Formats: sequence, C-alpha cells, structure tokens
Amino acid sequence: MIAFVRGILDTVEEDRIIIDHQGMGLELLVPGSILQELPQVGNEVKIYTYMHVREDAMQLFGFRTREEKEMFKLLITVNGVGPKVALGILSVMDVDTLRFAIISDDAKSIAKAPGIGNKTASKVILELKDKCHLEDMLDSMAETMETAEGRPVSGEDNKEARNDAIQALVALGYSATEAARAVRAVSVTVDMTVEDILKQSLKTIV
Repeated sequence: MIAFVRGILDTVEEDRIIIDHQGMGLELLVPGSILQELPQVGNEVKIYTYMHVREDAMQLFGFRTREEKEMFKLLITVNGVGPKVALGILSVMDVDTLRFAIISDDAKSIAKAPGIGNKTASKVILELKDKCHLEDMLDSMAETMETAEGRPVSGEDNKEARNDAIQALVALGYSATEAARAVRAVSVTVDMTVEDILKQSLKTIV
C-alpha cells in the first residue's frame, strides 16, 4: 500500500494531478478542494494516497492531509458511495464541515455535492454518525485556530464557547453546517466569550 507520495508537481487538472516521483509520473485523482492548496507546478509536494483496486482498474487517490484521506475511506464504506462520489463530497465540504453535517443530521448540505441525492446523503449520516464525534471536530478546529499573538489555542480552550456559539447560530435559523463553518472562520482567542464569537461569526456569513 502506498501511504503517501513526495515528488515534483508536474500537471494539475480539474480532478487529477500528476507527480514526478523519481522520473515516474504518478496520476492521482483528487478532490477539487485540493487544487487551491497545491504549490505551483514545478515545486515539491507531499500527497497522502489511497489505492482503490477493482477488477478492471487500479486508481490512486490523493489528499493533502491524513484526516481527509481517512474521511474518504469512511465515505466509501457507505452503501452507494463509490470513490467518485466520495471525492465529490470532499470537493465541496472540508472534513470538519462534513463531520458536523453528519453529527447534526444535515442531509441537505451533504446532498449539495455532485452525484449525491437526499437518499444517499441520509445513508451517509446513518452509517457514519456513530463514527463522527463533536469533540473530535472541536479539537480539530482548535488546532487550526490561532490567537492574536499567533499561538495555537489548546484543545480545551474555549471549546465550550465555540460549541455554544454554533448552537446559537442554529437557533437563529442557520443550518448546523453553516454554523460550524462560520465559527471555524473566526480566530478564537482564550478570552473571547460566546457573544464575542457569535458576533464575529455572523460577520463571516454571507
């Protein structure tokens, strides 16, 4: 099994990239969201990979993070969700947003992905809900957020305040997915109150 590939980014297309790895061109199918995170062609890149084997083909899928790769692997365990559909979901939703949509039964947001209808979206929620936890999502959010001084906020700092802000946005009529995305966009500091986070979150919602 190929866990990851490191090499020179040779080609970038809408749904795939080619990496020059020691003179061998490796074609990786990727979610559309990865394209914004790639360096310019000609630069070195590291991509986490998953090899999907079927009777008539072997396909290599690429992801920027281990977390995204693990979510892809979870998605393709769902009945009716193949690799192409899983990539479509990850092209329009990052891992944290998808996780929160699953936790909060937000089938409507998942159904916006190409190739996904309400029925399949509901299956994703039903089959993965016990594998996704709010604590994991909040911890992930905390790891990526920075204070005004540029220091990361610890996993425990303001976790409850962020969760309360999400719930408050839902009470205001926003979907759980929209609420999670808005709160995630705020650079939360340890001294911010729920009201502070809520005010900043509302500014990010268009």
